[in-house]
Amino acid sequence: MQRRNFLATLAAPLLSAEDKPNLVLLFADDLGRTDLGCYGGTEIPTPHLDALAKQGTRFTDSYVSCPYCSPTRAGMMTGRYQTHFGHEFNPGPAEQANENFGLPLTETTMAARLKSLGYRTGLFGKWHLGYRPAYRPLQRGFDEFYGFLGGAHSYLDARADAANPIYDGDKTVESLEYTTDEFARHTVDFIERNQKQPFFAYVPFNAVHGPLHALKKYEDRFPQITDPKRRTYAGMLSALDDAVGTILQALDRLQLTRKTLVVFLADNGGPTPVNTSRNDPLRGVKAQVYEGGFRIPWMMRWPGKIPAGKVYAEPVIALDLLPTFVAAAGGHVEPGWKVDGVDLTPYLNGKKTGRPHEQLYWRFGRQWAMREGDWKLTAMNDAPALYNLRADIGEAKDLSASQPERVMAMTAAWQQWDQKNQPARWVPQAQARKKGNRP
Repeated sequence: MQRRNFLATLAAPLLSAEDKPNLVLLFADDLGRTDLGCYGGTEIPTPHLDALAKQGTRFTDSYVSCPYCSPTRAGMMTGRYQTHFGHEFNPGPAEQANENFGLPLTETTMAARLKSLGYRTGLFGKWHLGYRPAYRPLQRGFDEFYGFLGGAHSYLDARADAANPIYDGDKTVESLEYTTDEFARHTVDFIERNQKQPFFAYVPFNAVHGPLHALKKYEDRFPQITDPKRRTYAGMLSALDDAVGTILQALDRLQLTRKTLVVFLADNGGPTPVNTSRNDPLRGVKAQVYEGGFRIPWMMRWPGKIPAGKVYAEPVIALDLLPTFVAAAGGHVEPGWKVDGVDLTPYLNGKKTGRPHEQLYWRFGRQWAMREGDWKLTAMNDAPALYNLRADIGEAKDLSASQPERVMAMTAAWQQWDQKNQPARWVPQAQARKKGNRP
């Protein structure tokens, strides 16, 4: 009996409900890294995101685990490389999606982990991890859901896509004003109703993903931009920044700021030809394993726990969010979870030194990449190319010919990692037709 009580004590959460921080995860879609002021952008003011970066820690070498929407979300939601469980590609439009599409039910989401630690959980925005009922947010750990299940949606018309409606819980929504504003409004309502208990608010905006829709009041902020597409994109990003500000101001108003860990990041690099997003000086765009495909803006604020005004330059990946949140909530990451991410907080506050990761890996069809320290090995359907990112962030100079031993060693390490991966569980027809992707 004494041993059983001792083990129960070890397994119990370390924090009381009063001590658990609230968790707010703000997630942008198809955002260009260099469009934010805090990452060098000058054309589109982003004052709320810039303030968040100053009030917390901003990351320079921050990544997602895929240069594409749904796989990135699968990795972030589980803390595991999504290729370990075959979630390698997007499903395609809702009416064409493979019947197997969805985050496998064998995987446990971040929301479910936090719910087991006493958190109220809500999702407000884009899911993109399954259409069928068993794969939807309310069955994957979320108590509340307002948003849509697919990869894209009209910002203005709730009924624009019959196969991919806007949901409020399990009920479809008949009308809306503007999704970016709606997602912020529902998030604030969730925070207000749950301010007396620990909550997790996941806010995956569809901004600035297509279709390019901006309200006139947002577009009118940019009369100096003559390119109509770029002006609409600027309005969409400005609306996103306002929405972030709305949520942060609610935390201030409710005196929850010091008790809340806020994270902002994006799901992949910007698809520049599609929405005019800017990834420079990075090479590449969304759907490529160059830096422009998956190095993303990322900032974290947790007053008193994470340094303010700090710039962190070691490589991190969105897989780190689940263990970071679980640790902040007083939980433990169990070995059986097979998580690939790490708790970032001790690295940010100086309790741990060194790098959170010695290597990072990517696989997207026949494209693959690996980062080890300052070195990046990239294979875009051809023989791998080697870059030193410290000297060449734009991946302009291939050093593979002068570093054959490094190329061989990194290739062997990637191949060893790839042995842990599973074949893709589905390949959309359009994806399969592209050169270099698995049939």
